This record gives sequence, C-alpha cells and structure tokens, in this order.
Amino acid sequence: MTSSTELPPIFEALESQVRSYGRNWPVVFDTAVGSRMNDVNGRSYLDFFAGAGALNYGHNNPALKGALIDYLQRDGVVHALDMYTSVKARFLEAFDEIILKPRNLDYKVQFPGPTGTNSVESALKLARKVTGKEAMINFTNGFHGMTLGSLSVTGNSMKRGGAGIPLVHATPMPYDNYFDGKFPDFLWFERVLKDSGSSLNEPAAVIVETVQGEGGLNQARAEWLRGLSDLCQRHGILLIVDDVQMGCGRTGPFFSFEIAGIQPDIVCISKSISGYGLPMALTLIKPEHDQWGPGEHNGTFRGLSPAFVTATETLRHYWRDDTLQRSTLAKGERVEEALTQLAGESSGGLEVKGRGLARGLGFAQAELADKVQAAAFERGMLMETAGPSSEVAKLMPALTISDDELEEGLEIFADAVRSVIP
Repeated sequence: MTSSTELPPIFEALESQVRSYGRNWPVVFDTAVGSRMNDVNGRSYLDFFAGAGALNYGHNNPALKGALIDYLQRDGVVHALDMYTSVKARFLEAFDEIILKPRNLDYKVQFPGPTGTNSVESALKLARKVTGKEAMINFTNGFHGMTLGSLSVTGNSMKRGGAGIPLVHATPMPYDNYFDGKFPDFLWFERVLKDSGSSLNEPAAVIVETVQGEGGLNQARAEWLRGLSDLCQRHGILLIVDDVQMGCGRTGPFFSFEIAGIQPDIVCISKSISGYGLPMALTLIKPEHDQWGPGEHNGTFRGLSPAFVTATETLRHYWRDDTLQRSTLAKGERVEEALTQLAGESSGGLEVKGRGLARGLGFAQAELADKVQAAAFERGMLMETAGPSSEVAKLMPALTISDDELEEGLEIFADAVRSVIP
C-alpha cells in the first residue's frame, strides 16, 4: 500500500500529463459510498465534488446498485448500440411518464453518445441541419465541452487554445449581469441582429447554460432566460439549453430552466442522468426539429444498457414526487446562508455565487480559491474551483447528502477559507 504522500510510480511513468484532478488530490482512492471516498490507507474524504455533477445521488447508491447487479447477474444485454432493448424501452417509458408529461414537455429523445460534449455536438449539428444556417450564438464564460464544436461555443481561452485550429462559426454575447446591470438585457444582441451592417452572420441557434458551472457559477435570472427565449422566437433562432451539469436536479427542479417556464428547442443532458456515474447522455428535441436521417449522427456507445437500468431506477426512486427537489432547495439555502456569513466576515472581495446545490465563493484574488481547495483537502474534503481564472471555490455535494454531512462540509470549508484569507 502507498501512503497518502507516495503515489505508485506508474502514474507518472505512463499516464499522460493531461491528467488534472489527481494533481489536486494526490492520493489513491479505493472505495466510495454515499458522500465519502476512501483512499487505500483507509482515510475518508467528504465529497463536495460529486464527480463534477455526475454523482448527484452519491457513490454506489444502494437503491440503484441492486438493480444494476441484478441486471448483470441475469446476463442482461450490456452493449447494443441503438438496437431496441427491453431496458431502453423501460427507460423511455419512465422518462416520459415521470419527467416529460408532468412538465408538459414534448420532446423526442436522442441518445447521441455517452458524454455531455456528444450531446452538445449533436445539438449544434441538428440546429444547422434544421435551419440551413451555420452561425451559433454563445455567451461569455460559457462551457460546453472539449470537442471542436463544443469548444467553438466555449468561452475559456485556455480550453479553446487546446483545439490547435481556429474555432469559428460562433459569436459570443454577454451573459446575464456581465455588465453589472448597467445596460438593458440583450441590448447588443438585439442591435446587431437588426443591423444589416453589423456583420453578424444569421444564427442557427443560441446555446446557453442557466448556471455556468465551469464558468464561475454565474446564474441567469428567470426573467433573463424568458427574455432570451422570446428573442429567439421573434428572430427565428433555435434555443439550446445545455443542462449537462445543472440538470437532473442540481438546481432543485429536474431541469434547471423550469424556473423560467420556458421550453427550449433542444436540451442537452448527461452527467447524472444515469444516476450512478455510468456514461449516458440525451439530446431532447422538439418533434418538429427531429429531422435526422437514420444513422446521420451515431456512435458505438450511444446505448449503454447498464446506464438505462440505473437511470430508470433513479427516476422511479427520486422523481415521482417533489421530495428531492424540496430537499435540494432547502440544503441550497443552508449553503447560501453559510457562504453569506463567511463573506460577511471578510473585509471584502468575496462573492456568494450559484443556485440550488451548485454554490461557491468568488475571490477577488483568484489564487485564494486554489488555496482554499488545497486547505479543504488537507482537512479531508474534496472540492474544486471554477471560473476563467479558477477564482471560485465551488461546492457541489450529492443531492442526497445528509444534513450532518452537509454541516460537516460547511465547517471544513469555513475553516479552509479562514485559513487562507490574509
């Protein structure tokens, strides 16, 4: 066994330098249950990271694990591309009954591939096919994935730089409150859309996150989202909501856009849709836009049956009523209260950010957020940073975290913040 300060040399010898999270948490993890991960030496870490939003229901959730084990034990189909399978049928039936119909949402369901960026790529591609236009509108500080199409609508310069080629056909617009409320919403967007001399290519679609998870936990107001939806309808632009990180209950309701009462043309879902951390993604498409030809967008792993099993069990277990939603909102308010208290203790430079159980503290001195992350790890808690300069200390615990664990994490976080504030 290795100690917490000695890693097996195979990682440095063989694994690519592209690895990132292991650099922040230099221990070898071995087991995980609920909101805790354990290293090979038996030290337990409280998880306020939740797989970057892929583990909304915690690690090895017993309500989901039993269904998965039973399916594998009976030799259920594991890999089936987009063939018809019994578990796919059960998932679609549950998704329609439990999620879509109660919200009066009418979407076709595409399985684009196993990750969030697969969903985004399919959404961009379909929007261009439907409209016959090439240009996209994205927003400052948005993040949509690491493949070329997704990077073209992503704001972060470091991530964009990794493409190695020009990223074109997308024009950024200011996100909500980008100018601190000094200008009316969509002032520039509306102006360039109407001005034949603006040089703006007529857009096929707008892609937006309701809360910018990687971009710094910037949240859009409900009225801003409604204004954006109205603008898109008036100008014949499709509206794509990227709900990869903020969907599946992270902000309270199943879809993060529900607060605004809008119905996007296309919705991107991944991360916690399987419920268990298994790879799975959906692209939800209004029926009139489902204009794909057979096989026109495909992939080898777009129908992972074990993920259908756990996804169906997740919907049935957590989303038949509003119990989880109410719990998430209450816990989110508790986190906001704790962060507000911390910000009040400071002489300035701390900003409370986020919604639901995606929360954080923004630091005027960006390097302090990384120091908070390191201090929290030393104290036995996993959390990450966000924002263009990694200036936001980000808290994303499992939605199922217990009240005692939540309080424990908030105490650790407060201690970590106080230890680094000059």
